[in-house]
Amino acid sequence: MSMQKRTYDSPLGPLLLAADELGLAGVWFEGQKHLGEFGSTRRRLGEDGGGDPAASREACRALDGAYFWLDRYFAKEVPDEVPRLHLMGSDFQLRVWGLLAEIPYGQTTTYGQLAQELERRFGMRTSARAVGGAVGRNPVSIIVPCHRVVGADGSITGYAGGLDRKRALLELEGVHATP
Repeated sequence: MSMQKRTYDSPLGPLLLAADELGLAGVWFEGQKHLGEFGSTRRRLGEDGGGDPAASREACRALDGAYFWLDRYFAKEVPDEVPRLHLMGSDFQLRVWGLLAEIPYGQTTTYGQLAQELERRFGMRTSARAVGGAVGRNPVSIIVPCHRVVGADGSITGYAGGLDRKRALLELEGVHATP
């Protein structure tokens, strides 16, 4: 699989986007923690020579969809259609990221509430800390809204892209979380 990349100039700093023929695989702020296998070497992300032209077109479509979504989001519009995603992680991470994708625009939840929902839906007993580990490794930040997860007391905690960006994303959505 060939990975395509682009940079998106967001109001909060450059975002690195990565996609393959299956969909959008990554959206990271420049310098963000947990860039995953794609961020460990930017050179690998840039490999787009050769390979299947149809796969390259599909990756470009996924990146175009991400650009459109991000443009709407940063214009304070509620994007209605998420670009096709290709999330890669453990079964646990994929379940957590699936729950993140369900958090409505302008609303928040807590790590503990996500842990309770995992138990309710999948019979998985887990801690808020374990959920936090999976949330922090979300490879498609903003689009899969890990910034909408706050501490049990409503405080802004943990964000691989930085707490200032998390606060700014929540404020953009009209959420005023506790500092």
